[in-house]
Amino acid sequence: MAKEKALLLISGGIDSPVAGWMMMKKGIGKDKQGLEIVALHFSVEPFSDNSPELKSKKVSKHLGIKKFITVTNGKQQAILTKKCDHRFYYILQRRLFLRIAEVIAKKENCKYLITGDNIGQVGSQTLKNMEVISSAVKIPILRPILTNDKNYTVEVAKKIKTFEDSIGPEICSILGPSNPATKSTVKRIEWEESKIDVNELISESMKDMRIDKL
Repeated sequence: MAKEKALLLISGGIDSPVAGWMMMKKGIGKDKQGLEIVALHFSVEPFSDNSPELKSKKVSKHLGIKKFITVTNGKQQAILTKKCDHRFYYILQRRLFLRIAEVIAKKENCKYLITGDNIGQVGSQTLKNMEVISSAVKIPILRPILTNDKNYTVEVAKKIKTFEDSIGPEICSILGPSNPATKSTVKRIEWEESKIDVNELISESMKDMRIDKL
């Protein structure tokens, strides 16, 4: 029986590879098969180099992931900082990421998205903010390390040998505010999104998508 597929949003940090590994091993559904994973990385170029992409690709190959997708949309992410309240950047950024990921998931026949979200680890990862972020899409989002202690996630990363390739600064925060909002509402965020053309940001991002076989 063929495995169900999921799209893993992999950032180049420690958490997302662990989240992907867990769902590859455990899976969901009646047969409890591990999921087949397609990796998706969002590059913030030209505001950084491609080192996070290379790290993510190396880790994905190590985990046995066969398909790696890169969307380079630094310019689209920058628009969020210019036209919207900067305090809400991470929420707006992640809603944009999920919307793009949902489009790609449909193309790849993936039934789920997987993220490395962990409660309270960064400003956007409060329960309220995650609720607002998730409301941007209809596809189910799996968060297998949501309540993990960070030290436990690090130990798992070391066990599965992704830790050394995952350490280093999180480039995805390069455009972020120093004091991100820890609380938001759907109404407020939708008002912020009314300042931009969300569909255009999605379509422009999709124009710079690359698919690599690992």
